[in-house]
Amino acid sequence: MMTSLASVMSFAAFPAVALLLGAGITFIRTPSAAVRSTVQHFAAGLIFCVLATELLPDLVHRKMPFVTVIGFSAGVALMLFLKWMGEQKARVPAEKSSGSFLAAMGVDIVLDGILIGLSFSAGEKQGLLLTIAMVGEVFFLGVSCATSLGAMGKSKQNIAKVCASLSVGICVGAAAGSVALNSVKPAYIDAMLAFGVAALLYLVTEELLVEAHEVPETPFQTAMFFVGFIVLFIVEMII
Repeated sequence: MMTSLASVMSFAAFPAVALLLGAGITFIRTPSAAVRSTVQHFAAGLIFCVLATELLPDLVHRKMPFVTVIGFSAGVALMLFLKWMGEQKARVPAEKSSGSFLAAMGVDIVLDGILIGLSFSAGEKQGLLLTIAMVGEVFFLGVSCATSLGAMGKSKQNIAKVCASLSVGICVGAAAGSVALNSVKPAYIDAMLAFGVAALLYLVTEELLVEAHEVPETPFQTAMFFVGFIVLFIVEMII
């Protein structure tokens, strides 16, 4: 049975608040590169746990390979397109870099919200677990966004406004994903779930872990990936 829009929105509120907290922390003290890498490893472990134990097994049990391939391919294509856009952004003149950065961040945040909404196609438990995982990832995005905007010379007031808009974007994306799930046939739900799996795999392997490895890595930081995985796995066993 589909989860209601109100329930999805109540879950989406947590990562929205996490983004604001991440940005707010930078107003007090910007986390070091080592701390950010630790958070990224932990968040990657959380998301990978949801993929391995909930979303991927659910796709296998649905037994709709053709639809799964279509949805998965669409997810891969979109993420590669966003990667290409990010590479183009790096070539934008400095005076336009702020607008380009915000556009890319906005797309990323709304997509995260959509993934939260789509995850409820597998059930409320799966949606809850992915939401927990997204809290860590979005918290880091808040830190990253505020730090980058500060480096561009933006005031704290402007940074707060941007981050507030991004937190709203998470909720808008979650609402869109939820409405889509409640408006389409079961086959399309499988396709959208496969789309979400592809996007999350990309998020873990090509964003969180790649960025986490940009700084000298300690065994403790590496271990945080496995800590994130086992923590959420235990939570899943309990609830």
